[in-house]
Amino acid sequence: MNDILAYILVGIVAAAAGFTLAWILARRIGTSSLQKAQEEVKKILAEAEKTAEIKKKEAVLEAREEFLKVKTEFDQEAARQRRELDDSEKDLAERKSTIQKRLEILDTRDRELGAREKNLQAREKGIELREHELEETIKTQNEQLQKIAQMTPEEAKRQLMDNMVSEAKIDAAAMIKEIKDKAEREADKEAREITLSAIYRSAADYTLESTVSLVNLPNDEMKGRIIGREGRNIRSFETATGVDVIVDDTPEAVILSGYDPVRREIARLSLEKLISDGRIHPTRIEEVVEKSQREMEVMVREAGEQACFDLGIHGLHADVVKMMGKLHYRTSYGQNVLGHCKEVAMLCGLMAAELELDAPLAKRCGLLHDIGKAIDRETEGTHTQIGADFMRRYHEDEVVINAVEAHHGDVPMLGPYPVLVQAADAISGARPGARREPLEAYIKRLTQLEELADSFKGVSKAYAIQAGREVRVIVENEMVDDLGASILAGDIAAKVEAEMQYPGQIKVTVIREARSTEYAK
Repeated sequence: MNDILAYILVGIVAAAAGFTLAWILARRIGTSSLQKAQEEVKKILAEAEKTAEIKKKEAVLEAREEFLKVKTEFDQEAARQRRELDDSEKDLAERKSTIQKRLEILDTRDRELGAREKNLQAREKGIELREHELEETIKTQNEQLQKIAQMTPEEAKRQLMDNMVSEAKIDAAAMIKEIKDKAEREADKEAREITLSAIYRSAADYTLESTVSLVNLPNDEMKGRIIGREGRNIRSFETATGVDVIVDDTPEAVILSGYDPVRREIARLSLEKLISDGRIHPTRIEEVVEKSQREMEVMVREAGEQACFDLGIHGLHADVVKMMGKLHYRTSYGQNVLGHCKEVAMLCGLMAAELELDAPLAKRCGLLHDIGKAIDRETEGTHTQIGADFMRRYHEDEVVINAVEAHHGDVPMLGPYPVLVQAADAISGARPGARREPLEAYIKRLTQLEELADSFKGVSKAYAIQAGREVRVIVENEMVDDLGASILAGDIAAKVEAEMQYPGQIKVTVIREARSTEYAK
């Protein structure tokens, strides 16, 4: 509106100026030019009015646009507030419905509790009546017994109690035997079902490795470049990696030999890079080996992290995860140790779930039980003790530490989790196909097992069966009695543990048989 008034004032001022100009021109020019001046003034006034009208329309349009803009914002804000109110009303309705349902549940429970209380009161009254009737009956029977036996109440009571105690002992002994037999039957059955279920539900693949790695070459000329002038390249490579390089008549291939699988893998990666690059000399060898070592550290850490991720285990220290990754390059009788640990963890988790124990804690125990094998070549002691000491440095749970330390029976087992680890370790290591050994070593182990059993007095013949996992010993009936057979089984088992190296466990079965034969003629 202010702009419109301004434009009107501008028009008035322009008109006044025109009249003034016309009067001045009339005075100066005279009457003859007055008409011409008036026409110019009218023209100026018309243009001023037209300009004022245009400005007025523009001002009105701007005002309308501003009004529409404010109206649109207001409508949007009002719509948003309406939506918020609708949402709030829905939430309130849902909460009201939930509260109503809870009130109904509480009312139902109150009614049930009231009915139960009435039932209990009725039962208590009935029990009191029965107790009173029983007391009267006992009193009557005691009086009758006293009359029949002519005994005092104290003597009759004593004799009755003695009879009841004797009968109770007999009944208790029979009940104990029945409960014990039933518990043994059901325990064995349930243990077999739990174990079989865990085995069926857990399946792991293994990469069987040895102490050598084969590296393929593009051609046999590369062997000379690997050896270098006067053998300087191969010596530098062996010094940098700690692995022996065997260059023989194998076409287009060299062999890397080393007991440490991590070093052997670093050597393999380095040699493949050198062959691909083509530049093979001592300086380049050192650079490539250092780069491969850094890559190997990343691969080791990723292997440990992947194992933890696959099992859903979290919260392990970074050094512990890295140490687990090293087990990916460690084997035991051809079985990958990290894969073995993962399978043991899975088996422990499944069996713990069946037994209503803490499955994540059981998995943690199973995964870490062989962590000492990652550092047992650097430290004195058994892998169980090394692993337990290592886990103590990182403040691991005592349950896990005991499982690591006790799964081979070196220390007492404090709870069910070490038992689960021991069982899962035996299942994973002794199942068919999990581990391998050369044919000569396999035959030698079976022969040694039979000879060891045959060395005991009274043994007629020993047979190693089930791939060496069981030895059956047949004894002379006249020389060994039943008690001696039990003692002999323990002695053979102890000697096997002391003198042999074998995966898993070996069952010793002593068989004593007596036969009597007669002929009817």
